Amino acid sequence: MAFDIATAQRPTGASAAALDLYETVLAGHQCFIGEPVRGLRAALADSPDFVMARVFLGYLHAAGTDAAPLPVALDCHARALALPTSDREAGHVAALGHMARGEIASAAKVLADVSAKYPRDALALQIGQLLDFLRGDSRMLRDRIAAALPHWSENMPGYHAVLGLHAFGLEETGHYAAAEATGRRAIEIEPRNGWAQHAVAHVLEMQNRREEGVAWMREDLARWTGDSYFQVHNWWHLALFHLGLGDTDAVLALYDDPIRGDRSALAYDMVDASALLWRLHLQGVDVGDRWTELADGWAPAVAESLYAFNDAHAAMAFVGAGRTDALAALREAQARAIAAGGDNAAFVQVGEPVVRGLAAFGEGDWRGALAALRPVRDVAHRFGGSHAQRDVIDLTLVEAARRADDHGLVAALEADRAAARLRVID
Repeated sequence: MAFDIATAQRPTGASAAALDLYETVLAGHQCFIGEPVRGLRAALADSPDFVMARVFLGYLHAAGTDAAPLPVALDCHARALALPTSDREAGHVAALGHMARGEIASAAKVLADVSAKYPRDALALQIGQLLDFLRGDSRMLRDRIAAALPHWSENMPGYHAVLGLHAFGLEETGHYAAAEATGRRAIEIEPRNGWAQHAVAHVLEMQNRREEGVAWMREDLARWTGDSYFQVHNWWHLALFHLGLGDTDAVLALYDDPIRGDRSALAYDMVDASALLWRLHLQGVDVGDRWTELADGWAPAVAESLYAFNDAHAAMAFVGAGRTDALAALREAQARAIAAGGDNAAFVQVGEPVVRGLAAFGEGDWRGALAALRPVRDVAHRFGGSHAQRDVIDLTLVEAARRADDHGLVAALEADRAAARLRVID
């Protein structure tokens, strides 16, 4: 449901045919399937003044934290600004402008305001939660959706998507039982909901339910693969379950085929690849020349520091490949980002010591890695990602302490890491 039927508000500039295309794209995006860019461009070819199709296209190009698509997002915003809008649409246009300029916090606030007035605006909820994820704001991941949920019911199109969003927010705030039940219900309603599939996977990961995790992901591969553009991350979750079970052969097979087989240049996909190889590296697993290819993919993507969470994962690849030149260039880009101010400057204040700690680890400077990483472990959420993704910081700390023969610190870190998975994180 793209627009709240209670308002009887027809989308500005849309023909009936264009609106049908838009609704199809939205329904697919709620499952992360299909070809949304092609669908939205077709809607705009039919109705060039369809403001929400223009905004949605801009969101897709701004949401990936990649530099290359940003000019399209900026162009979509400029075109949308010139069009007449309703109150709701004006909020979306403003949010897109903030996103395209890297003003993630401002975009998140604008969409929270849109959702408060129009709680059945599914796109505002989905993009808003993405922004909360990019900021590592676990409470808003939950509460943005919880506030809107009473306005939805099971007979409404897209209800499964709202449940999937809520499941992830519940998981990130430590409400594991409710998160699992909500995510599983979303899948019962719409089996192809890749976000709900992933929310349940997060619960199983955080609770170390590895065998159940493998079963959950493998019981019906078709429902979350196929034409899904979110499948790499879900394959990553499956690989984590195998890694936790000590099956590194399965992990490498997954890396070589569904996770990295197509050599994706998208930052989201490369983050998963780096995170998986780094975990193997920490365990002393020989990954061959896989680091080299991945480092080559990251080098142009972080010529400028646009999102510090990406920087950290690029650094893993550069350290793994021995690319000291690329690592130095990345650190220079981070320094420029801090000097420039803005949202990413705040993210980099967390991300810079993470990069520094990873570099020290790569040089065998275990004490240096500990000195850089320990101060940020409790504030790491500030540079985005999920608890499962940021766990790599603790894993690196534990391994650095072990290699530094600091057995007391190893025990303390492992105990705290285990306890953190049992806490409600409000």
